[in-house]
Amino acid sequence: MIMELKPIFSVITFLVFIVLSIIHIYWFFGGKWAASSAIPKLESSGAPLFSPGLTATAIVALGLLFFGLISLCLGGIIGFDHEWLTYAGMGVATIFGLRAIGDFKYVGFFKRVRNTDFGRLDTRFYSPLCLLLSVMLIYLSL
Repeated sequence: MIMELKPIFSVITFLVFIVLSIIHIYWFFGGKWAASSAIPKLESSGAPLFSPGLTATAIVALGLLFFGLISLCLGGIIGFDHEWLTYAGMGVATIFGLRAIGDFKYVGFFKRVRNTDFGRLDTRFYSPLCLLLSVMLIYLSL
């Protein structure tokens, strides 16, 4: 029965990555929706910690798409099976697990700056989603 969950988790993980990729593509082409809440801000001034350029946004969008394809392969949806997929899946799981833990100041479950739009959304949605993706990718990789 447990093996039957792999395709389901694979598709769910893929869909999450696709949605996130599409949002980044939207931002790449100049979209503004949710952009101001997607970057951590200084608590004192409300200034963004960084301003990602078009290249960084495109790289993130393509990376998320690639992560989605890895999850489909790990779940057996795409018939590509190779030894490196397990390592890739564990690597992506590590990235999102570390993102969920955070930097202990602005990002993640253990952040100190929580009184910004990003901080509230990170606590409620972004970090839990990263943890969920990490757990699902670990399961798919094993």
